[in-house]
This record gives sequence, structure tokens and C-alpha cells, in this order.
Amino acid sequence: MTIGADEQKEVLKYYIEPKMVTELTRETLVLILAGGEGSRLRHLTKWRAKPAVPFGGKYRIIDFPLSNCVNSGLRRIGVLTQYKSHSLIRHLQRAWSFMRPEIGEFVEILPAQQRTGKKEWYQGTADALYQNLDIMQRHEPKYVIVLGGDHIYTMDYSEMLLHHVQSGADFTVGCIEVPIDEARGFGVMSVDEDLNITKFTEKPTEPDPMPGKPDKALASMGIYVFSTRFLYQTLIEDAGKASSSHDFGKDIIPSKIDGFNAIAFPFADDDGRPSYWRDVGTIESYWRANMELCDVDPELNLYNRNWPIWTYQTQHPPAKFIFDDEGRRGEAIDSLISAGCILSGARVKRSVIFFLTRIENYSHIKDSVILPKVHIGKNCRITKAVIDKGCAIPDNMVIGEDLEEDRKRFHVTAEGIILVTPKMLGQHIYTLEGEESIWEL
Repeated sequence: MTIGADEQKEVLKYYIEPKMVTELTRETLVLILAGGEGSRLRHLTKWRAKPAVPFGGKYRIIDFPLSNCVNSGLRRIGVLTQYKSHSLIRHLQRAWSFMRPEIGEFVEILPAQQRTGKKEWYQGTADALYQNLDIMQRHEPKYVIVLGGDHIYTMDYSEMLLHHVQSGADFTVGCIEVPIDEARGFGVMSVDEDLNITKFTEKPTEPDPMPGKPDKALASMGIYVFSTRFLYQTLIEDAGKASSSHDFGKDIIPSKIDGFNAIAFPFADDDGRPSYWRDVGTIESYWRANMELCDVDPELNLYNRNWPIWTYQTQHPPAKFIFDDEGRRGEAIDSLISAGCILSGARVKRSVIFFLTRIENYSHIKDSVILPKVHIGKNCRITKAVIDKGCAIPDNMVIGEDLEEDRKRFHVTAEGIILVTPKMLGQHIYTLEGEESIWEL
């Protein structure tokens, strides 16, 4: 008995490929770059690393790439940290210590340790890997996946890994389609019809369009799959170049396109449309990504039981909504309200309220992101704001209705998003060399 081509594909899909993927994931090491300063997030990263910034009511940004790894079957992970890493390391220890090292699973924290003869901190993304070359070799991976720790998305990395192996690539770059006008802010891949990379340009003034799509460009997501031998040789070669900035986007990728097999992997859904991926590197983009969660059918599905986002969470009682008087009703509309919150006669609309927040009588919150442990007094009106952790908003305060007045006290972005921190409100508990309180991490 013989089977047709379509039936052969089904056999490959259900029996051969899953077994191959399992073997590949066991042979793969993931390194997450989580050491950047995140300065564009302003005061949100004053005392915390960007990957440690809270997101979505209960998570930290780094929970998304880490959850993608675990859900993809990748459980050998190193997280490279550097700037302001205390709260990030604390979160990793609390949330991601459930791995089983006795069967080869781990999330290792790899802080900058001045491990090379130059005694330098990480000088760039490539240098960060080079300084941990001996640790990579100790794990003996066949493939290395390099991720950023500061983007919001859900992605099955095993699909990209399998594509990398089957194509025989030296390195594969995860990409996403963006309108060509927006591509100027990204690293852009120029590709041929078979998605072979022909050129890489960092933030080009005139981005090259995709073949057959003159209004679209392929932007790098900062996700790379490397064959190990190629990666080791490249890192060692780059480390010896005094003129290099030791960065993947600026140095490694552009210099290794000619003479090597470089493949672009578009991140798309089953219909070929770009999947959800957000760079939350600015106050405006951070606020907008949180607001998107309030949509009736958000692109980022936090409720997908087949792809959970893992995190550490302290134990709190359920959210509570009290009073049902006219004008004094505890209610939330098109919003995410986390555990331990109390809406005491307050109205919340299209907002994300993190855990242990209390909002008092007659206050109205709209289009805002309220981080954990905030107390908002009576008769407050807050619109289009990001309120940092631990703020105590006094009674009768109005934020977001008079931007000129807001600029006297808070940080206001060009798009009109107001960032409020405890220091801006004159609130301190502990100080470090006269700077703002470190309790807000």
C-alpha cells in the first residue's frame, strides 16, 4: 500500500517533526539580553532595568520572552544582566526557579562580571555573549538563540529553530513586516524572493521594500538563531576588532551576510499576516501596549490556556468593587483589574490597574496605567497617565486635563501621556545619595 504526497506531509507533521523539534530544543541554549539601560522609558527605569518594568496588570516585561521559551520547549536559558539589575534578579529568582537542573533545565543569571582581560562591562550585545563564551561552551549547545528581554509578544521559537536547521543557515534573523514609513526606526532586512538576506541596514532613511510588497519592509525583531560553530568564530573575530562597537545589529549581522547563509524568518500568523510584537521602549509605546489589552478582542491574548504567561505573584484577595450609589459606584469598564485592588465608589474606564491599588470615592480613572501599590484619594480625575509603583495621589488631584499645569509637576510626553512617580509627588521613604526613593522598584 502506498500513500500520496498529502498523506506523507501529514505523517511528517504529526510524527517526524515533533520528534525532531524535541531533539533540537534539547540541543539549544537560549541567551536573553536583559542588560540595557532603557533610558527612553525615563523615570520608569530610574531604579529598575527595562525588562523588570511591570506590564499588563501582573507581569514583568521579561516574563514574555521567558514564557515563550518554556512554552516552546526551550528550557536551557541564560539571562544576561547589567544595569540596575536588582529587581530583575529578584524577580527571576522568585518567578523562574521552578526549573529542574537535574534533568538539564535552568534559568541562569549571567551578570556582567568583567570576565575578560580588558576588565570591562558589556560593551554591546555581541560583547555580552563573548564575555560568556566559556559558559556557552560548557553547555555544549548545537544552536544558540539570542533574544531581547524587552519586547512584548508570544512566539513559538521552535518553529524558527526548525526552519533554521532545515535551511542549513549559519544564522537566522526573526523579522516582522512593518509599513515602510515606520521601518526607519528599525534595523531593516533586504531579502530576495527566497528570504535570503542580501543586506542589513540599521535605521535607514530609505528602507528597502520587500519583494512584491513595495509598501512593506522587514524589520529585525532582535531575535537570532545561530549555529554554534559560526557564532563562536564570529564572536572571537569581532572581539579582536578595535573599530567594532560589538553589536549584533551594527556589526555582526551586516558583516556576515556575504559568504554565509543568512536567512530571514518572518513572524506571521497562519494567514501570513504580521503577528503581534511590540517594542515598549518609550513611555508612549509602553502606555499604548497596555491600552491595547483593554480591547474587547486584544491581539495579545493573555487568556490563552495553551500559551500561558508565567510570572511571580504574591498572594492577594480578589479585587473588590464597593458602593452602588448614584455617582459613587465602584465599577470598571473595558479594564484589567488585578488582585488585591479596591475600587471604593470609584469609576475606572479603559485602564490597567496593577495589584494592591486602592481608588477612593468619587475618583475617575480613564485611559491610564496604574502600577502596583498605588493609593488614589477621593475626587481625583486621572486621564492618559502612567502612575508608577507606590504613588499616593492626594485627594482632589486632577491629572491629564491641563497639560501645561501637568508639565510643572510631572513628565509629559509629546503625545500627551503623563508619567507620575513618587519623587514628582514629593514622596520619599528611603533615599540613595539624595536621589529618589529605591523602594519603588
